[in-house]
Amino acid sequence: MPYLVKSLVLLLCLLVTGECSRHRHRVRRWTGTVETQKHGTSLTKKPPDVTKSRKPKTENLLKVDDHDFTMRPAFGGPAIPVGVDVQVESLDSISEVDMDFTMTLYLRHYWKDERLSFTSSTNKSMTFDGRLVKKIWVPDVFFVHSKRSFIHDTTTENIMLRVFPDGHVLYSLRVTVTAACNMDFSRFPLDSQTCSLELESYAYTDEDLMLYWKSGDESLSTDDRISLSQFLIQKFHTTSRLAFYSSTGWYNRLYINFTLRRHIFFFLLQTYFPATLMVMLSWVSFWIDRRAVPARVSLGITTVLTMSTIITGVNASMPRVSYIKAVDIYLWVSFVFVFLSVLEYAAVNYLSTAQDRRERKMRERARSQSLACTCGISHTRAMTMLDGTYSEADANSLAGYTEDPMGPEQDQEMRGVSEKPEHMVVHLSVSSESTATKKKRSLRALNIMQNTHAIDKYSRMFFPGSYIFFNLIYWSVYC
Repeated sequence: MPYLVKSLVLLLCLLVTGECSRHRHRVRRWTGTVETQKHGTSLTKKPPDVTKSRKPKTENLLKVDDHDFTMRPAFGGPAIPVGVDVQVESLDSISEVDMDFTMTLYLRHYWKDERLSFTSSTNKSMTFDGRLVKKIWVPDVFFVHSKRSFIHDTTTENIMLRVFPDGHVLYSLRVTVTAACNMDFSRFPLDSQTCSLELESYAYTDEDLMLYWKSGDESLSTDDRISLSQFLIQKFHTTSRLAFYSSTGWYNRLYINFTLRRHIFFFLLQTYFPATLMVMLSWVSFWIDRRAVPARVSLGITTVLTMSTIITGVNASMPRVSYIKAVDIYLWVSFVFVFLSVLEYAAVNYLSTAQDRRERKMRERARSQSLACTCGISHTRAMTMLDGTYSEADANSLAGYTEDPMGPEQDQEMRGVSEKPEHMVVHLSVSSESTATKKKRSLRALNIMQNTHAIDKYSRMFFPGSYIFFNLIYWSVYC
């Protein structure tokens, strides 16, 4: 038994001695490899990971927690100057109906806040996004007379804050604003409009905050590619003045002014040319036979309705202003010309009917009042007159005969003549108003009344001449 125990102890010692030898061999081999690399080719050292290094927080660097940023810089002292400059990115739309415009711009503010100063060996600025803006003081600038506005937030809020070591701050944001524009349409569509975008501090009067253009007129810059479909952008410029509110006081107000001139070609094609063509089309009825009633009436009604449609379409795209616009003058004068052409045919038709009625009565009266006459008119000619188809020369030749009763001597002569059939004629009784002198006067005074063709003939010259004269005055005044 003791022999067995001694054998087991000896075997255990041998196993432990073998494991220790193998372990020393592995350590010696690994150590030799490292020494070979040190004495052989040198290894490239990795740069330190700066993200793992400890740096002070932004709040600690700018000492945000050490100051009360709910108050403006130099609170209780003089007004803090805040410079502003603007870069207009786009002028999106102009609405005549709503009387407003939409503009996208970069708005930048410059001021100095010594509470944000920090030490820097390189004298470089630090740039932050919109998250730091909520922890410091920034100017409370707003847009006067704005209807809608928003700060772009794709993919994050388009806000930039840059702080310099001496405390100067640059605050920039990208804004789209829709603001009111008081437009005057008295010369529409031959008009020019001047609109303004106004900036002002909401809470701070001129005693606390002095708002000014940082570089004068150079503070406003625009993109050369800005264009509008209906307007030509003529000029951008800046102005500033004080605005007074009775309950709060005086405020600095900045203005971005721009002038727009409307393109006329679109309205020439859509409004002026169609109206002019309708007026010219109404003149065609002057060359149509006065007896073609359906043709002339339908043409007149069509032109009147078309002019009404053009006027309605123009006013539908315009605000309901209480004064007359330039386009209204042109369209309504054109409408009057078209309407007068319809009235002209109504007058022609009425006078033609009246003249036909008078001629029919004269023929009936000539048949009923036929009497024998001693004048030397042939039988054939007399029968022609009796038939009612006598000419004007025949009527003039009989103008001297009256309805006075014949005396005894004339009666005997007529009896003597009546015995000869070949000398029988018809004596037409003509009223005293149809004498030669009075007839000439009536023909001169009522030439147009008796000859309805004259109305159309004069209208062919009067209507085009009057309309051309109107166009000359219109375009000389408004262009």
